[in-house]
Amino acid sequence: MTSSAPTPSKTPQGAGTLALWILGAAAAFAALFFLITLVLRQMPEPVGQYADLFVEGAQMTLKLTLVSGLIGLLVGMLAGIMKTSPSALLRVPASFFIWLIRGTPLLVQILFVYNALPPLLAAIGIKLELNEFWSAVIALALNVGAYNAEVIRAGILAVPRGQTEAARSLGLSAGQTMNTVILPQALRIVVPPLVNNLVALLKDSSLASTIALLELTLSGQRVSSESFQPIPVLTTVAAVYLALTTVLTLFTDQLEKRVKIASR
Repeated sequence: MTSSAPTPSKTPQGAGTLALWILGAAAAFAALFFLITLVLRQMPEPVGQYADLFVEGAQMTLKLTLVSGLIGLLVGMLAGIMKTSPSALLRVPASFFIWLIRGTPLLVQILFVYNALPPLLAAIGIKLELNEFWSAVIALALNVGAYNAEVIRAGILAVPRGQTEAARSLGLSAGQTMNTVILPQALRIVVPPLVNNLVALLKDSSLASTIALLELTLSGQRVSSESFQPIPVLTTVAAVYLALTTVLTLFTDQLEKRVKIASR
């Protein structure tokens, strides 16, 4: 039985194309925040009076999503690769991490990182002070990283085993096989669910309001408590979330299409 030859590694996007995509996304969100500011300032009270607070919260929500999403992608890649390892020393810790994070609520994880992690680390001699932003980033990154890990693991396992066997028979090491043969092919498979996880992360970031991080949800809560008008405030918060997810989905869909075209 002959093994199929490994597919050559392909770069999903050129550096120039990726840079243009990033610049386009940054410009689109900058324009979105400008438009949101203009629209909200024209709204009747209490929305118009607190337009800048809503925009500030929306900017924090996007920043929180991007930072934790990037870290979560790295965590997911590491844990996903470790879980496919034949070595139990790598596979067991990764499996435990994924089991623990996916089996506990995100809200509990955020509260744990903010309230319990610093004292626990101090007990073993590690002094770590976490503000609200970095506490939320760590919790959200670990949470989405666990889900990303399962996506990446599934993508790696979806690559035909003959590709690995052929690459090893050509003298490639396990690391070289993973980097140049397996991961480039798995990328086409895992991009759509990874994109879905990022969009879900943007909405899940609202839980950071529980530790007093001034993101979009907490901004709405403060305006609602001061104005005693929850209906227009919550409607505004929902509309801003919808605008953020719409623009984010637009650009992630473009990324997904580019990866599919480049992987052919």
